[in-house]
Amino acid sequence: MEISRHELRELLKDAAELGGLKALIAVGQIPEMISQREAYRLYGEAAVKRWLSEGLIKRHKDGDSTSKVRYSRIELDTLNRTNNRLK
Repeated sequence: MEISRHELRELLKDAAELGGLKALIAVGQIPEMISQREAYRLYGEAAVKRWLSEGLIKRHKDGDSTSKVRYSRIELDTLNRTNNRLK
């Protein structure tokens, strides 16, 4: 399998942007976890539900049944970029 220059450039761009996202999380500029509602808004409800059913992301809850559902921003963003590459 050979990667074209354009594909390589796009992969490197995605890697740099994910690195920037991780850096912002590390210094506390943005939260690592986002709510389910925010995940649906940013990535689409159908996509988030599909990734969850396929076991590609993990659901996090801090407490009982009334606790807020949260997802890792890095996991979601990585899957979103991967999904966009495959289309």
